[in-house]
Amino acid sequence: MTCHIYRDVILEQHVQLFRGTMDAEFLFMDDNARSHLANIVDECLQSEDITRMDCAAYSPELDLIEHVWDILGRRIAARQPPPTCLPELWRTLLDEWCNIP
Repeated sequence: MTCHIYRDVILEQHVQLFRGTMDAEFLFMDDNARSHLANIVDECLQSEDITRMDCAAYSPELDLIEHVWDILGRRIAARQPPPTCLPELWRTLLDEWCNIP
């Protein structure tokens, strides 16, 4: 994702609208992806008076989807027999996804 797409699609179409429904304590968190750190993104956040939460360069404990990928990876690895082709892997991923509590 480029910084322009991030600004135009994510920030302007979603974050700014969500920000309008929140109180003055709104705090925005993204990660340190290169497109998130571009000057045009900073300018957009500043112009909308959106405060960005500082986060570590690598903080998987704050990124919940990383835990989901770990669960899926472990479940797929434990399958006997393991998936042997892409369509089978896809079906297995969907099956395991639906079984995550």
